[in-house]
This record gives sequence, structure tokens and C-alpha cells, in this order.
Amino acid sequence: MAKSIEIPDLDLYPGDKVTGSLYHEKCQEVIKQISPLIGNSKLYKLKFPYGNLYTKLENQNFFGSIKDRPAFYIIAKAIEQGIINENTTVIESTSGNFGIALASICKALAVKFVAVIDPNISAEKEQVLRLKGAGILKVTDTDETGGYLLNRIKTVKRFIAVNDNVYQPNQYENPDNYMSYYHSLGNEIVNSFSSLDYAFISVSTGGTITGLSNKLKEHFKNIKIIAVDIEGSMIFSDKPAIRKISGMGASMRTVFYEQALIDDFVILSQAEIVKGCNDLLSEHNLFLGGSAGAAFAAAGKVLKKLNKTNLNAIFISPDAGNSYIDTIYNSDWVYNNILP
Repeated sequence: MAKSIEIPDLDLYPGDKVTGSLYHEKCQEVIKQISPLIGNSKLYKLKFPYGNLYTKLENQNFFGSIKDRPAFYIIAKAIEQGIINENTTVIESTSGNFGIALASICKALAVKFVAVIDPNISAEKEQVLRLKGAGILKVTDTDETGGYLLNRIKTVKRFIAVNDNVYQPNQYENPDNYMSYYHSLGNEIVNSFSSLDYAFISVSTGGTITGLSNKLKEHFKNIKIIAVDIEGSMIFSDKPAIRKISGMGASMRTVFYEQALIDDFVILSQAEIVKGCNDLLSEHNLFLGGSAGAAFAAAGKVLKKLNKTNLNAIFISPDAGNSYIDTIYNSDWVYNNILP
């Protein structure tokens, strides 16, 4: 199956194919052009009755999501180390955002990219991947947990086994995933607050929460790091279930969680996540994705119980709501897929 995929023949400079050291120099130019476009997202304060609640609007990154940070960090490092050249194919398992960031960067670098996806990806994200020139491998068989992640990873491994000069960023095991958040998003948050009491972070691979928890606890000794997960995920539970909302949760707990400094976790139903998204839109005029809605809903639960108006808290908003118009923001879809 892996050999049959058609990977677009991309060219960084049409009509002027560059190779060797010249290709490396051109890649360095592209990296310098992209670098200032990723990071420094807006910090937005919500009107909230139970303390000072802020969010980082990560959809403002150049390619549209928080995953721009690790994708750029990992690929830039691979270019610098000479791991990627003009004949490399990059492949990754993705639920959407990481793949879109990789596809965008690979397109600029004129390297081929294959996204291994599953049916839970939104139609919008899949279309963006195709428009960015990605080759698509869609896994349709569920694994033993009822999800697709484990089979996506197996598909990546099979592809690597039968093809030469393939590079996998490996967002599930590569420590550069969480280090990208430690150095970039973590620094931005630290530099924005003199004190911070709570951080609510939706989880999947664990890269965001591992990098942020370590950075934030270095500077805010009493901060509480709250992980936010979805029912059916295997990160904090041993009860797998079908998950219809993409972008958060996972069928396995990655090695990153061994380094994460998590104080507590909140597991939300899919209905609670949908409500969180709609509350952000109706009450705060913020049109955001499922992970943001989940983090906001969890923050509301925890901070309402504390009922302290002098707390400073932040939740992370990984992407915008555009890719969820046909799911989370579609009442018919919610009725047929989420509501009991």
C-alpha cells in the first residue's frame, strides 16, 4: 500500500532545480523567512467571573495552529543537521494540524510529504493537506482501542521500511516536540505574567503540556498544571471509546508524559467540549477549535469551584473553529454523533 501512493513532485524554484550544498543554502533562506511568522500569538483576556482568565490564540501562527511550533522546530533542526535533502520524503501520522504545518513547510522546502490520516480528520483539514501538496494515506481500520492512532503509526513504519531516504518527525517520541513549546510558547507566557496560578492544557501527544509544564513551573512555583482530556482517550483512562472530535485525546500515552509536571486532570464528555466551543463563540466572540473549547470548559469547572476573583489562569487555544464548522458547530452533526 505504501509504495502505491503518488507523491507530488514539488520544486522550490520551478525551472531551477537545486541540489547539494546549494539546496541546503536555499533551505536556510526559507527557514529564515518562515521563522518570524511563527510564535508571538496574541494573549487575550476573557470577561470571566472567577478570576482573571486568559488564552493564547495559537491560530494566529502562520499555518494556522499551535502545531506550527513543533513542525517548524523539528524540520529546521533536521535541515541544519543535514538529515533532510532534496530527495527526502517526510512522513507523519497526523489528525490534521501537525500535518498541515509539515505540508506547508515541506512545500516551501520542495521536499515531498505524506500525511497518514484517518476518517476522524475534518474534510476541511484533509482538503488543506491536499492543496498543500501532501500525499495522503488514510487508515480506515480501527485498532484494538477502537481508535486509529496505533494503525496510523504502523502504516508510517511500513512506509519507512519499503522506501529510501524517508524522515519521520515522530511527534509521539521526538523530544524536540515538547522542547519547541518549552523554548517558544513557554517563554511567551512567562514573559507575559508576573504571577500565574493555573494553566489548562488539552492533551494528545503530550508535547504541549510537557514543554509548558516544565517551563511554567520553573518560573511560577505554585502554579497548577491541569491536563484536559476527552472521554474515550487512553492517556488517563483504561476505558477506550469511540471519539468523534479530532485533535485531542489519544489511543496511547506517549513517553513525553514521564517528563510532564501535571498536577491534575479533567476528563470531559464530547458534549461538554461542544458546549465549551459554543460558549466561547456566544459569550466571548471567540471562534475556536475543540481543544480550546475543552480547555475553556475545564477552566470553568475548576475555577468556579474555587470562586477566587484574584487568580490568574490561562488556557491554550490551539486552532480556530474553521475546520469544525461541519462537526462541532453543526447542530445536525452534533445531534447524530454526540448527543445521547
